[in-house]
Amino acid sequence: MNYLSVENISKSFGERTLFENISFGINKDQKIAFVAKNGSGKTSILKIINGEDTPDTGQVVIRKEIKMAFLSQEPVLNPELSIEESIFASDNEILKVIEQYEKALENPEDEDAYQKAFERMDMHNAWDFETQYKQILFKLKLEDMKLLIKNLSGGQKKRVALAIILISKPDLLILDEPTNHLDLEMIEWLENYFAKENMTLFMVTHDRFFLERVCNEIIELDNGKLYQYKGNYSYYLEKKEERIAAENASVDKAKNLFVKELDWMRRQPKARTTKSKSRQDDFYVIKEKANSRRKEHQVELEINMERMGSKIVELHNISKKFKEKTILDNFSFNFKKGERIGIIGKNGTGKSTFLNLISQNIPVDGGKVVVGETIKIGYYTQSGINPKPDQKVIDIIKEYGEYIPLSKGRTISAAQLLERFLFDRKKQYDFVERLSGGELKRLYLCTVLIQNPNFLILDEPTNDLDIVTLNVLESFLLDYPGCLLVVSHDRYFMDKIVDHLFVFRGQGVIEDFPGNYSDFRAYEDSNEPTKEELKTVGDNKKDWKQNNVKPGLTFNEQKEFQKVEKEIKDFEREKEAIEKQFADGSIADADIAKKAADLEVVIKKIEEKTERWFELSAKME
Repeated sequence: MNYLSVENISKSFGERTLFENISFGINKDQKIAFVAKNGSGKTSILKIINGEDTPDTGQVVIRKEIKMAFLSQEPVLNPELSIEESIFASDNEILKVIEQYEKALENPEDEDAYQKAFERMDMHNAWDFETQYKQILFKLKLEDMKLLIKNLSGGQKKRVALAIILISKPDLLILDEPTNHLDLEMIEWLENYFAKENMTLFMVTHDRFFLERVCNEIIELDNGKLYQYKGNYSYYLEKKEERIAAENASVDKAKNLFVKELDWMRRQPKARTTKSKSRQDDFYVIKEKANSRRKEHQVELEINMERMGSKIVELHNISKKFKEKTILDNFSFNFKKGERIGIIGKNGTGKSTFLNLISQNIPVDGGKVVVGETIKIGYYTQSGINPKPDQKVIDIIKEYGEYIPLSKGRTISAAQLLERFLFDRKKQYDFVERLSGGELKRLYLCTVLIQNPNFLILDEPTNDLDIVTLNVLESFLLDYPGCLLVVSHDRYFMDKIVDHLFVFRGQGVIEDFPGNYSDFRAYEDSNEPTKEELKTVGDNKKDWKQNNVKPGLTFNEQKEFQKVEKEIKDFEREKEAIEKQFADGSIADADIAKKAADLEVVIKKIEEKTERWFELSAKME
C-alpha cells in the first residue's frame, strides 16, 4: 500500500538549485533512509513532505486516511506546558482516556469519576498502552513529568518530541537525525524498538549502525539524481561502488568514441547529407556523456602539527562537583604520545565537563591539570561557530590569516583551504547563517584543524555531518599522529578511531576499558548478572579489570595477545581447509603447485604467531 508519493519536486534558493524533478514513493512497512551530502536539501525535502515548506515545482500526495508524524531537529513545543501536558495534548483517543484515569487517581475521594475512568480504560483496552507509553518515557529518561518545556535543555526537548511521536503510533514516521541528543543506551533501545515494531519510517540519519540495523531500503540523492537500494547500509555501500565503477566505465567508453567523432567532425565533408547531419547530432550527445565523469570532491585535511615533548597532559587526583552531583573523584591519568581515547556514558555523567577541565576552560575543585609546554590543544565543542552579523564564510577563515601554514613549510590561501573543505568559490561568499547544519560543522572543523593542534579534543564531532564527510574525517583521524580524545554517540565512528575507552558510570566513577565500543558492548552483554548474582555483585561489577586484564602485559600487549589468539585460530582453519582439498582430490592438477605454496605460507604464519603467543604468555607468569 502506497502511503505517500513525491512527484517531480524541485527547490531553489536564489540562484542555488538544491534539487530538481525528484520523485519517489513510501509504501507500508518500508523503513527508508534518505542519504545525501550536506547542503543537498535533505531537511528541505523532509519539510516539504511534512507541509512546512512548498516545492517550486511538483507535489507531494499523501493517502487520505494516513496518520503521519514528523520529528524535526529543532522540535516546536509549547514552552508553557509540562512534559505530561505536552504528551496528553495529542489527539490520540486512548491517551485522552489515560489522561482522565491519571487525573482520577489524583482525586481518589471522587469515587464516581474514578469508576468511570476505570471503565473507560477497560473499554478501550488502554492498560497495555499505558504500560508501553510509560516504558517509552522511562527509556528516554523523562521521569519528572511535571517539568516545564521552557526549562528543558535542547536534548531533553528532542526526547520529549520523540516520546510524543512514538506514543502516538503514527502510520508513517518522518525523522530528521533521530539519534542526535540521545546517549548510547537510548540509541540502542530506539534501534531495537524500530527494528521490531511494524512501523513505516522515512529518515535522515548519519548513524551508520542505525542504518545497518533498522533500514531495509536506502534512497540516495547524488549529483542531482536519485538512486534506490533495496537493502541495509552494507548492501548500499556494495551496490554504490558497483554503480560508480559502471558509470566511470561508460564515461571512458564515451571519451574514446568522442575522440574518434571529434576527428570526423573536423574533417566532415562539405555535402550536408541526412546521414552526416544525424552523425553531427550524435556527436554532441557523445560529448555531453564524455564530460560527465563524477566530480568526487573530498575534504582534504592537512595540518602542520606542532612537535610533542615528553610531557603531554597529566591529571593529578582531579575532582569536580556541581552541588550534590559528583563528576570526578580523585581521578588521575597521564596521556602518552599517540593516545586515542573515546569517552562514553549516559547523558549527565560529566563527559563534556571532563573535556572542559582538560582544556582548562573550567577549574577543578581539587587536584591539578598539567599541560606540557609543547602541547597545543584543539577543542571542537558542541556549541560550534558564533559568527558576527552578516559575516561570510571566507571571513571566518581569514580571521586566522590570509595564508595558512601547512606541513613541510608550505602555505595555502584562505580560499584554497575552504575549497579543500568542499566550499567552492561561490559558497565562500555566502553568509554563514545560510549554511546548513552539516556545512556549519564542516566549517567549524576547518577552523579547529588549521590551528595545527597536537592534542585534539572532539565533543560530538559527527552530529550533522554527512556520511561522505564522516568517512573522510575518519581517514584523517586514523593518520593523525597527535593525541585524540573523543566524546561521540556514533558507535561506527568510535569503533574505527579509538583504542580504548573512558566509561563514565556516574557519581565520579570512570573506568578505563581496553578496546573500542563493540568490544565494550560484547563485554557488557557477556557479563549481565543473574538476579541471584546481583545480590552479591555489589561494587565488584565495576572492577572488571580484576578478571579481564592479563597481569604483566601493557595495554597494547593485552590487545596484541587477544589478536594473536584469534589469528592463530583463523590460520588453523585455513590450513585445515587446504589439507582437506588435498585429501579429497578436489584440486585440479594445474593448481596443485599453487595450493602447496599457499599451505606452506599458512604453516609459516601459524609458527610465527604461535611463537609470539608464547612470548606474551611468558610475561603473564
